[in-house]
Amino acid sequence: MTNLVSVITPVHGPSARYLAEAHVSLTEQEMPPGWDWEWIIQEDGETADVRPHVPSDPRISFEQGRQGRAGMARTMALARARGDLVKVLDADDVLTPSALHRDIKVLTEQSGIAWTTSRVLDLLPDGSTVGFEGDPPPGPIAQGAVLERWRTHDYRAQVHPATLCARRDLVTALGGWMALPSSEDTGLLMALNAVSTGWFIEECGLLYRKWPGQSTAQSSHHDDAERRARMKVIEDRAEALSKLSTWHL
Repeated sequence: MTNLVSVITPVHGPSARYLAEAHVSLTEQEMPPGWDWEWIIQEDGETADVRPHVPSDPRISFEQGRQGRAGMARTMALARARGDLVKVLDADDVLTPSALHRDIKVLTEQSGIAWTTSRVLDLLPDGSTVGFEGDPPPGPIAQGAVLERWRTHDYRAQVHPATLCARRDLVTALGGWMALPSSEDTGLLMALNAVSTGWFIEECGLLYRKWPGQSTAQSSHHDDAERRARMKVIEDRAEALSKLSTWHL
C-alpha cells in the first residue's frame, strides 16, 4: 500500500503559466520508501485560461469552481485529498529537492508533531534568490508560540505559511482555509499552532516567487482597514481555539 501526501494548489488565470515549473519540482522529489504524492489543483473560477497549463500526469486532479478567492479554492480541493498529509504549494512557487521527504520524515518519526514549516527563499524575476534572517531554531514549535510572536510583531509570523505540511484530519477539523480575501494560509497556520505542536525544518523547502501578478503584490492586499479586519478574525479564531482544545495525535 502506498502512503500519499496530498499537494493542494489554488490557481487562477495569471498564475497558471507557472504550473509547469511547480510540476517539475514535484516530479523531481525524492520520496521516502512507500510514499507518493498526488497534486490537487483547483481553479478559483471557471475559465478557459487554466486547463491548457495543467500538466498531463495521472497523479494530478484538476477541477474548477465558483470564484471565491484562494481560501475557498484550497478548501474545495481538500474534498478530493486522499493522503494522510496535506502539503501547501501555490501555483507560482517551486518546491526544493527533497522538501516532501523532509516533511514526511518529521511527521512520521517525531511523536506529537502535527504540522511542519521550513525555511523559504524569495525567487526574484531575474532568477536570483534572497533569504531572510530571524528563522526560529530547527525543531519543535511549541503550541501557541507562532501566534504569540505574530501578535506582538505587527502580525508577521516567524515561519512561512506557504510551506505548511499538516495532518489532513487536523486541517479538516479546523475547517480548512479561512474564508478571507487573502491571508487565509496565515489563518490556518495560526489555528494549527493554537491547538498543536509544529516543527521548523531549517533546510530551504520552497522558492517563493515574487512577480507583479501575485496576490500579495496587489494594492488591495495592503489596504489598512481590510488588513486590520483580516488580522482580527484570524487572531480571534486562534485565541478561541486555544481555549477550547489541544489536538491529541
